[in-house]
Amino acid sequence: MARRAAGGAPLSARAAAASPLPPRPPFRAPLPCPLLLLLLLLGAGAGALEIQRRFPSPTPTNNFALDGAAGTVYLAAVNRLYQLSGANLSLEAEAAVGPVADSPLCHAPQLPQASCEHPRRLTDNYNKILQLDPGQDLVVVCGSIYQGFCQLRRRGNISAVAVRFPPAAPPAEPVTVFPSMLNVAANHPNASTVGLVLPPAAGAGGSRLLVGATYTGYGSSFFPRNRSLEDHRFENTPEIAIRSLDARGDLAKLFTFDLNPSDDNILKIKQGAKEQHKLGFVRAFLHPPDPPPGVQSYAYLALNSEARAGDKESQARSLLARICLPRGAGGDAKKLTESYIQLGLQCAGGAGRGDLYSRLVSVFPARELLFAVFERPQGAPAARAAPAALCAFRFADVQAAIRDARTACFVEPAPDVVAVLDSVVQGTGPACERKRNIQLQPEQLDCGAAHLQHPLSILQPLKATPVFRAPGLSSVAVASVSNYTVVFLGTVSGRLLKINLNESMQVVSRRVVTVAYGEPVHHVMQFDPADPGYLYLMTSHQMVRVKVAACAVHTTCGDCVGAADAYCGWCALETRCTLQRDCANSSQQHFWTSASEGPSRCPSMAVLPAEIDVRREYPGMILQITGSLPSLSGLEMACDYGNNIRTVARVPGPAFAHQIAYCNLLPKTQFPPFLPHQDHVTVEMWVRVNGRNIVGANFTIYDCSRIGQVYPHTACTSCLSAQWPCFWCTQQHACVSNQSQCAASPNPTSPQHCPQILPLHLAPMPTGASQTIPVRLANAAFFQSAALECNFGQEEIFEAVWVNESAILCNQVALHTAQKSQVFPLSLQLKGPPARFLDSPDPMTVEVYNCAMGSPDCSQCLGREDLGHLCVWSDGCRLWGPLQPMTGTCPAPEIRAIEPLSGPLDGGTLLTIRGRNLGRRLSDVAHGVWIGSVACEPLADRYTVSEEIVCVTGPAAGAFSDVVTVNASKEGKSRERFSYVLPLVHSLEPAMGPKAGGTRITIHGSDLHVGFELQVLLNNTEPCTDLVRTDTSIACTVPGGSLPAPVPVCVRLERRGCVRGNLTFWYMRNPVITAISPRRSPVSGGRTITVAGERFHMVQNVSMAVHHIGRQPTLCKVLNSTLITCPSPGALSNASAPVDFFINGRVYTDEVAVAEELLDSEEAQRGSRFRLDYLPDPQFSTAKREKWIKHHPGEPLTLVIHKEQDSLGLESHEYRVKIGQVACDIQIVSERVIHCSVNESLGTAEGQLPITIQVGNFNQTIATLQLGGSETAIIVSIVICSVLLLLSVVALFVFCTKSRRAERYWQKTLLQMEEMESQIREEIRKGFAELQTDMTDLTKELNRSQGIPFLEYKHFVTRTFFPKCSSLYEERYILPSQTLNSQGSSTVQETHPLLGEWKIPESCRPNMEEGISLFSSLLNNKHFLIVFVHALEQQKDFAVRDRCNLASLLTIALHGKLEYYTSIMKELLVDLIDASAAKNPKLMLRRTESVVEKMLTNWMSICMYSCLRETVGEPFFLLLCAIKQQINKGSIDAITGKARYTLNEEWLLRENIEAKPRNLNVSFQGCGMDSLSVRAMDTDTLTQVKEKILEAFCKNVPYSQWPRAEDVDLEWFASSTQSYILRDLDDTSVVEDGRKKLNTLAHYKIPEGASLAMSLTDKKDNTLGRVKDLDTEKYFHLVLPTDELSEPKKSHRQSHRKKVLPEIYLTRLLSTKGTLQKFLDDLFKAILSIREDKPPLAVKYFFDFLEEQAERRGISDPDTLHIWKTNSLPLRFWVNILKNPQFVFDIDKTDHIDACLSVIAQAFIDACSISDLQLGKDSPTNKLLYAKEIPEYRKIVQRYYKQIHDMTPLSEQEMNAHLAEESRKYQNEFNTDVAMAEIYKYAKRYRPQIMTALEANPTARRTQLQHKFEQVVALMEDNIYECYSEA
Repeated sequence: MARRAAGGAPLSARAAAASPLPPRPPFRAPLPCPLLLLLLLLGAGAGALEIQRRFPSPTPTNNFALDGAAGTVYLAAVNRLYQLSGANLSLEAEAAVGPVADSPLCHAPQLPQASCEHPRRLTDNYNKILQLDPGQDLVVVCGSIYQGFCQLRRRGNISAVAVRFPPAAPPAEPVTVFPSMLNVAANHPNASTVGLVLPPAAGAGGSRLLVGATYTGYGSSFFPRNRSLEDHRFENTPEIAIRSLDARGDLAKLFTFDLNPSDDNILKIKQGAKEQHKLGFVRAFLHPPDPPPGVQSYAYLALNSEARAGDKESQARSLLARICLPRGAGGDAKKLTESYIQLGLQCAGGAGRGDLYSRLVSVFPARELLFAVFERPQGAPAARAAPAALCAFRFADVQAAIRDARTACFVEPAPDVVAVLDSVVQGTGPACERKRNIQLQPEQLDCGAAHLQHPLSILQPLKATPVFRAPGLSSVAVASVSNYTVVFLGTVSGRLLKINLNESMQVVSRRVVTVAYGEPVHHVMQFDPADPGYLYLMTSHQMVRVKVAACAVHTTCGDCVGAADAYCGWCALETRCTLQRDCANSSQQHFWTSASEGPSRCPSMAVLPAEIDVRREYPGMILQITGSLPSLSGLEMACDYGNNIRTVARVPGPAFAHQIAYCNLLPKTQFPPFLPHQDHVTVEMWVRVNGRNIVGANFTIYDCSRIGQVYPHTACTSCLSAQWPCFWCTQQHACVSNQSQCAASPNPTSPQHCPQILPLHLAPMPTGASQTIPVRLANAAFFQSAALECNFGQEEIFEAVWVNESAILCNQVALHTAQKSQVFPLSLQLKGPPARFLDSPDPMTVEVYNCAMGSPDCSQCLGREDLGHLCVWSDGCRLWGPLQPMTGTCPAPEIRAIEPLSGPLDGGTLLTIRGRNLGRRLSDVAHGVWIGSVACEPLADRYTVSEEIVCVTGPAAGAFSDVVTVNASKEGKSRERFSYVLPLVHSLEPAMGPKAGGTRITIHGSDLHVGFELQVLLNNTEPCTDLVRTDTSIACTVPGGSLPAPVPVCVRLERRGCVRGNLTFWYMRNPVITAISPRRSPVSGGRTITVAGERFHMVQNVSMAVHHIGRQPTLCKVLNSTLITCPSPGALSNASAPVDFFINGRVYTDEVAVAEELLDSEEAQRGSRFRLDYLPDPQFSTAKREKWIKHHPGEPLTLVIHKEQDSLGLESHEYRVKIGQVACDIQIVSERVIHCSVNESLGTAEGQLPITIQVGNFNQTIATLQLGGSETAIIVSIVICSVLLLLSVVALFVFCTKSRRAERYWQKTLLQMEEMESQIREEIRKGFAELQTDMTDLTKELNRSQGIPFLEYKHFVTRTFFPKCSSLYEERYILPSQTLNSQGSSTVQETHPLLGEWKIPESCRPNMEEGISLFSSLLNNKHFLIVFVHALEQQKDFAVRDRCNLASLLTIALHGKLEYYTSIMKELLVDLIDASAAKNPKLMLRRTESVVEKMLTNWMSICMYSCLRETVGEPFFLLLCAIKQQINKGSIDAITGKARYTLNEEWLLRENIEAKPRNLNVSFQGCGMDSLSVRAMDTDTLTQVKEKILEAFCKNVPYSQWPRAEDVDLEWFASSTQSYILRDLDDTSVVEDGRKKLNTLAHYKIPEGASLAMSLTDKKDNTLGRVKDLDTEKYFHLVLPTDELSEPKKSHRQSHRKKVLPEIYLTRLLSTKGTLQKFLDDLFKAILSIREDKPPLAVKYFFDFLEEQAERRGISDPDTLHIWKTNSLPLRFWVNILKNPQFVFDIDKTDHIDACLSVIAQAFIDACSISDLQLGKDSPTNKLLYAKEIPEYRKIVQRYYKQIHDMTPLSEQEMNAHLAEESRKYQNEFNTDVAMAEIYKYAKRYRPQIMTALEANPTARRTQLQHKFEQVVALMEDNIYECYSEA
């Protein structure tokens, strides 16, 4: 078995499977980074491989199998089987196969006859065999439980068992099961097993199973260590066997050995020889797997014969065994041992036994070669991975060796070549012997025979030398691609290495990728049978699909082909690096360039001409194309110059290797511009074929005329030395590309012939002095007559005078400087513009000096003589005059400071001396610096005239101290003394450290502060860094060492010698980190991570950092030599990330990884072995989620804290709970709950303490503890005790006096309670029954056939725009009282002022119409209207009522120009948003307090009217009908309005009024019908009966045309002769408690089916008025309003009334809700859905506008945008409609319906809200009623908003067209003149303020809007009020 890394499992394999890169489990070795991160980390190193998909397994993996035909991967892990899709490794099916109760000492429980006395324990099931049998559609699955039991599962559904074995139900004949049929695989987790399904032979039965299993019975290391001698393995489980697998045949033979009648088909080692032959199996395989006809296929077993324990000379032997398969029905059937032959495989280098790799790890059969990975086992478990090597063996050599061996055994015996395996039970004999007179046939040479000795072992191994060596190799897979062999190698550390071998088996390239760090790669890897471009491999906890090549990372042909990846090549016409199959026409030559062709075959191009003169015309360009390209002839071609500039290209004829193309040069107008200071520009050109740039080259465009501009002072020289063919024209002073452009004057042909200034050294000039300067010229004869000027820069120009053709004088030059010295450049230029200079190849300069500057002392002044400055010292530095002496003496040197003040005896200290007059020049002091009698040698490069001397001290014989002397003609001495001392070192701590370096050491000694330069060297070469020294110590950081060893430490001063003292530092082996735990951290960090390892005693400081997502690194604490604790760093996001440790300032690297990373050193340096999984911070709350907890001081306090579920796995000690500053002791921690208690007293002046819970860096305050005052508590306690004592005395007295009375009342009370309980039970039962039946009844009764009484658009607008906030004709807004016609109906009069004529006297009309017209044009001016609105809104007395009125009037006035209205509204909204964003943006549009908010309401009403009428109208009307019908089904109190059925608790009739229905036959001559049967309740008043009758008769007539109840009389015909007029009140009315009760049907005793007649009354009886307005003190209907208050005062007559708890009637709310639920759902869905045929364009347009405004202001909070949308549409429009159906329909909205609609509207508001509903038992029922539905409604709202967001955005043109259509639809509906006149009233009222605002606005002033406004006022002012008063 392959090596396994112990580990845990992910939380959910199924959840992770769907993801290409699932999250890693936090408690095992981490997953690698995603591909992009790997590319960043590894550079080109990982570019050749790409991890495409992963599937993490919660338990360790064991085996996998591929089903290529079905595209399925089967994965077996401990206790689990998985079926995965091949393409993306997503989970398709799974099965649990463990753990089970088992014992290795017991037979399998499938043997019922075998009992077991050993205890069975829960045992994990390790998969041993996972093989596919496609012929029978089976998957063979064998595990380690039940002695190696096998199952046959269904192919295509791994969770199903296909064939039950042993059979569960007995067939016709019982199947006898033997242990050998059950003991198939090894029964121990670590014992190896291999299996191979052998195909059935032609004409034979079913498949067979070849099994090789390590012996685990008695005597083996796997056998349980106890005294039992019972062994089920030896007799029943051979090492190698071929078993029957015919599931369709006789099940009695399934898994049996007897395939031959003669003998068992097994190879079993004798009991005594098992110790010497411990077989460990690696792999079983067929080769060739699909043989052509006539070619024999063999079964091979790769195995190891393990070394004997305790025998040092014994070594593992790698073996390859071969077994022949039956040749068919006609061929001889051979048993296994007859054909079995084995030979050794030896992988060794030429360095003798030390280079022998003896243990086989993995094999992979290729076409002709067997590739195998071997390792060299190490004596003891080592930290380093075992050395390993890859070898290749030829199958032809195996075949030859087998034939030679059989020949040597039977024909010519050779005992040193082959031997008979005498250790096998089924063997024939001990030795080979010659068979006389037998001629061996080829088949017998290959497969042996029954009469020949068998089985055989070849003694000489097959040898091979390693192809590749690397430590830790664990698996191999091989593919042949082109001329390369590509080898994939897995490693024990979870990496996959890819090496490319050439035909000589030499490595030409290698790449590595980390699959799963720390998880060994399983020894079997397989290519995808359906697509060999993918490789499947398995690590200890993952199944991985790897793409064999990531060619796309190479972007150029050179990179692609140069990578030497056999899979990758350059697809020339697609210009990308691809696999060959991914490149079109790649099978044809030159389309795809492979790695074997080399980078030289990459396409390349040369351009002729390569250099182009910008001033010449070129007919075209010739392109020479070379490299691997198909013929371009006939293809669509162009030359691409970038920036979409292309010209036509063409190829004259077909060619391949060298092709010529012709291309037009890009037009001159499109030449790229020249950069400043450049005379050329380089152009990149590409040949474009079929839309792709396939090959490119550069050419240059140059311009000779620019050379003079670029190099003005060397124009001629630069022109003639340019790399372009340029010519210099002397007369024109220009550089040209065509020599013919020059005049006939002599022109130079080389740079040496150019007219130029010859350099001449000039003595420095004093500032301001006038001087003539000579200038020498060359080649200047042409210019001799020209006027020249001397130019010294900075506009310093002087006249130039010719001396001769080679000399010029610059006359009277006077230059000035305020600096110590300044250099002026000298050039000659021709007079007049432009500036033209003679060449100055070597610039000539003039130095000007100023003695007065920069020389503060004598020595500095006189020292300037060396510079040629003529200065003298005379009370300062001055220019030398002719009468002054030139020389002079200076004062003695003045030494102000010396540094340092001490140095070593060896000298070498750099002594710095600062002062004045320290010499004029170095020679003055060269031998004049002394320390006592010791000379100090000045350094020339550090000397500063007069001010500073730096000298090197000489050696001294002994320690002394003296002053420093400087002698510069005069002597000066320092005030401070310099000391020579002898420094000493005597100790070093610490004396050891890791060889990685970074250890901070301290060297102790004396006088260590001396000298200038200090060095600490280790091993005399490596410097110690970060030096800090004092008098007695030196601290520094040790560098890294190469080997663990002691090294000398040298303290060196002044680079002389080591300070005396024998110091040694020991480099030790580096600390090793072996594990970190836990591996999960909250994203806030701070969790204590325990780091385990070795040698931490050498760690001085350690920190922890997280890659990519980590915040600041954290400092760790060393606990001991094996433990470190680190707080986890905080992270930026929830993710898994690699972790780095910095030990002593050095990045920790794993030595094992580094050793292994001979594969790829770059990954070793940058990779990280450990990872941290960051998860969201834990969340806590109090048990009841309350925010305030009351507590009385002195009482014990225990907190119960609720914890949200997480995957952090926190321990109890990781929580910290604090109340204020007091810690709460944690007592109990479970997965969801934390208990803690406080034992000390709590107290605070504020009386409030925060309860805080801390996990790492995460702090959460979950509640506040409110403390009761202690003094108050004591006083309250005393008062309570006193009152209780007094009450006790009184109670005792009362008890004694009233005990007898209580006895009498007891029985009565008991009866009352029983009666109340019965009532409650009955009421609940009724409520349940109603809920079940009402919904059905209501659906049946609602008549959809009646028409929906929609109001006309104009009435909808006026009611919506002017509900209550407008002062305009408010009293006339309601519809007028109707006059009844003869049929009893009434007609509607159109009375709204905006709908009628503008009523003004004709005399006033002309002026007013002109004024209104002018005012209308002003309102249609955007600037005026916006200023107008803002001016009005700024007035304090312009109330909200006025703002709403103005907005509605503006909407009416601009109704015909909705697009203009919309633009105004948007501008005003932008201003509103700006104002809101500065404060609290979430409050915007919350109320209607501004003009623009009401404008938005009106705009939405106009735009949504079509949706309201066509989509929402019907479900809304049905809901209203349903509410009314449901209310009418029960009793309704006519006076209070309360009813049995309602949605509003305040309107609930909390009485159990028994009401019975009455069906009445009513006749009425009205509304088009004569008689009807009307349903009423016997508790209905007569007015209620009339209303129900009117509703029945007039249901198809709008409500405004109905008669009113007070307009009709109701007459009851009790008999043919007797009739009564029925009224609410008459002489028969009953009086109760002083109140008169309204008459009901029950009062008149009207029976079922009674006949009634209703008629219009002639005179209205107004004595009563409306019933609901009656005085409740005088009248009542069903209940007395003061029942509850007057309970004690009730008369005895009423005391029999049944009373129960009023709250039990709340169930009726649920009954009503359940009945109406369907209608409400339909309404909400209609509102919040989008019709495809009529999408809500206005909503989309406005929502996009809101999103755009939020984005402009940087508002990214999605909640804010949600609130804006909700406030603008649902809350602004739909809630208004829901509460006011009379705006839409011509109906009667009663107060009770209004109350129900308020509940529905509140539910709609809650659905649109984003805040969490905090509901409890004390919450209002109006909110509780729909609490369960609100989350679902919220999802609908969110989906609606998302659908709107996903709609195609509208352009302004589309929206304007839509708005214009809306305007056109309802044109001429309103009288805009009336609206204008009303708006003008506001304009007149605020005229001064409007004028001020207009004058302040620049645009208004410019367009003279204030004057136009004055004209309007002039026309209107004298007429409007007069005319309106007349009107």
